[in-house]
Amino acid sequence: MNCRVVVEAAVPVYDVETPDEAVRIAISKTGELLNPDLNYVEINMGQRSCPHCGEELEPAFIAADESLVALELEMTVFNVEREEHASRIARKEIGQRLENIPLTVLEVEVVEEDDEDDGDVESDEVESESQSDRDEDDEVLPEFEDLIE
Repeated sequence: MNCRVVVEAAVPVYDVETPDEAVRIAISKTGELLNPDLNYVEINMGQRSCPHCGEELEPAFIAADESLVALELEMTVFNVEREEHASRIARKEIGQRLENIPLTVLEVEVVEEDDEDDGDVESDEVESESQSDRDEDDEVLPEFEDLIE
């Protein structure tokens, strides 16, 4: 089973004046920490809302030229047994590169695998082509034992 896992990260950013600047710097900083090992992790702005009224808030909270930015990191984990297993793998892989940055799993979604019939047709075609190539080679080249004699 393959799962798509979305993890929320709280990334600290220093010396910023606006929320947009904080988000850009946080995405850049996170990308540097994850690359090249985890270049398949997608980095997006997080969504925050007021716990009391539900109003949408900026993904960055700024105080005294320092900011805490909510980012969503998305990756696909392959060949897992359960959704819980996928979330642990994602947190571990991302957490190893983002030291001292808190992570929370937001979503785990099972990804549907491609139709196996399509893959079988292609592999059958390739296999039949290679078999015909081998048959042609057998006719052109003498047997190994004949060459040795």
